[in-house]
Amino acid sequence: MLFTLKKVIGGMILPLPLMLLIMGVGLALVWFSRFQKTGKVCLSLGWLALLLLSLQPVADRLLKPIEDQYPTWQNTQQVEYVVVLGGGYTWNPQWAPSSNLINNSLPRLNEGVRLWLANPGSKLIFTGARAKTNNVSTAEAGARVAQSLGVPLSDIITLDSPKDTEEEAAAVKQAIGDAPFLLVTSASHLPRAMIFFQQAGLHPLPAPANQLAIDSPLNPWERAIPSPVWLMHSDRVGYETLGRVWQWLKRASGEPGQE
Repeated sequence: MLFTLKKVIGGMILPLPLMLLIMGVGLALVWFSRFQKTGKVCLSLGWLALLLLSLQPVADRLLKPIEDQYPTWQNTQQVEYVVVLGGGYTWNPQWAPSSNLINNSLPRLNEGVRLWLANPGSKLIFTGARAKTNNVSTAEAGARVAQSLGVPLSDIITLDSPKDTEEEAAAVKQAIGDAPFLLVTSASHLPRAMIFFQQAGLHPLPAPANQLAIDSPLNPWERAIPSPVWLMHSDRVGYETLGRVWQWLKRASGEPGQE
């Protein structure tokens, strides 16, 4: 119940739902009340915020400091385990296997397989529970896609009970103990994940994937025209900021390595 409540409340205060809610309140005030000025202010603020958060310079300026906390892993240390955290997925057996990994999941898996190849003899660990509407768990979906790319089943471990990052850390600790491992997740999610894993007494080596914030050249119109792509980047900022607040509320330290 608490997990579902966290997801619903958290989802409603992300940029797009929140701005639509503010504009909806504004419309209601304009049409059905005498508070015309307040309604117009809500509409104007909601529209302006939605516009700004949909522009590449704004969205990526907000996201980049989060993603840049850990650089791409350059194979500076051999490990026995590569842990890939679960993300969005579905499972339709009629699709190409990789099409079932949605949003952030496929880039995580790609980086996980790359690092598995760079560490001969290592095990590739996938985490994540089954969604209520799916018979396949997040971990199992990742494992099936990895097998379709040539990773043998004997080199794959699935941990399909954890529902969130904190539970993933506990499951990994139970599975591999204190052994060092590469922790693969989205670059925006990695700082928060490192806190959970280190607080669990583990020794993760950060391996970011799915970097989104762009500072390389783009066409001028791509920077100037609002796009749902850039709004999604702003959404990642909101999601991870809320995640850090949730860690703080659960008495997490907010800094890796501290209790």
